[in-house]
Amino acid sequence: MTAASINPATGATLETFAETTPAALERILDQALAAYQSWRRCSYAQRAKPMREAGRLLRKRKTDHARTMALEMGKPLKQGEAEAEKCAWVCDYYAEHAEWFLADQPRETDASKAFVRFDPIGPVLAIMPWNFPFWQVFRFAAPAVMAGNAGLLKHAPNVTRCALEIEAIFHEAGFPEGLFRTLILSNEAAAAVIADPRVRAVTLTGSDRAGSQVAEQAGRHLKKTVLELGGSDPFIVLEDADLEQAARTAAEARLLNSGQSCIAAKRFIVAEPVAERFLDAFVAAMRARRMGDPLAPDTQIGPQARHDLRANLHRQVEESVRRGARLLLGGTLPEGPGFFYAPTVLAAVEQGMPAFDEEVFGPVAAVIRVKDEAQAVRVANASRYGLGAAVWTGDTARGERLARELEVGSVFVNGLVKSDPRLPFGGIKHSGYGRELSEYGLKEFVNVKTVWLGS
Repeated sequence: MTAASINPATGATLETFAETTPAALERILDQALAAYQSWRRCSYAQRAKPMREAGRLLRKRKTDHARTMALEMGKPLKQGEAEAEKCAWVCDYYAEHAEWFLADQPRETDASKAFVRFDPIGPVLAIMPWNFPFWQVFRFAAPAVMAGNAGLLKHAPNVTRCALEIEAIFHEAGFPEGLFRTLILSNEAAAAVIADPRVRAVTLTGSDRAGSQVAEQAGRHLKKTVLELGGSDPFIVLEDADLEQAARTAAEARLLNSGQSCIAAKRFIVAEPVAERFLDAFVAAMRARRMGDPLAPDTQIGPQARHDLRANLHRQVEESVRRGARLLLGGTLPEGPGFFYAPTVLAAVEQGMPAFDEEVFGPVAAVIRVKDEAQAVRVANASRYGLGAAVWTGDTARGERLARELEVGSVFVNGLVKSDPRLPFGGIKHSGYGRELSEYGLKEFVNVKTVWLGS
């Protein structure tokens, strides 16, 4: 297999990368296991020093990393810089909090002393997507490595230069040789790594189809998995919401990362009494976003990351319109080079349309009218996904009550759904299982060990 970086703004091939050879893979796996055996015995203070240095390097070189993201997957420069800053934040967060989160927990039992401790488990394979090529990796790696594990990264092939830059950060920051390595592998070769006894666990961020395949492979070899998969997040606007603020945030939530985010708002569920007013403001906000070269400083929407992804997105729009959706904005393939797709708004969307049933991974919004909050909840939950949701209302107590009814991993009331190192992140149903971030993510790849001492 040869991985290729293709500039999605032009379609030009930037670089090609040879697959990690079987001999090199053997050396890497041996080194990762040896590095883990040493690293696991380091104090938290010793682990925190290079982790903080990694954060410093990310901040120092954020513009360089943002340029790599822009060239490989089309992320606008400012968004890439913000992504590098967020990676630095998660490094600092776990450098500061890991020791406290993983401290021994005393238990009162019939023993003279009993406690629960949290030990690392070994090398963890991370299979990561292209859409947040730095953040997805660091939100796994910072907690896993601070817990005492080693990390092995199989990144999406179209962001291989990003993957190599991440490996270089860990090396330059002073982590032990071999503790974090990038593997350039086909899916078939990755399956062999999952099976390898030197690898103790697997985490994947990607589609539900990929998650199902990895879970099957890992389960065959009794490996722990954490899966963060797709989403079709509802954005509920009730009749007492601040409509202007809701519409502005809705556009931001739909168009962040050029619409290519698992937790982007995708289904906009609006109460009938305010539907027309919300739609007018929402369409205007979507139309106002600037699409263009991701390297230009004023660009807000870049291209879609790959040609095939844009083609599938357009299929979803066209099929939804054929089944009765109304096209209010966009919905056409722009002329010229690159894989651009303009902001698009579909109204009158219903179940049975791709815009409702599937994950729509691009700048396409599906608007659904409902008569009341009860129907809003039913429509929101009528999805095989369950990642995030937003509720907009002038009554926060009402929002909190509805949050309890939504079948998702996180609910944001009057705010943009986002990931935060301080909060657990993950989903239910076809959006996966397990959690990343916060103390819950830190404890996914540890051995929760009981210690009981008699008299």
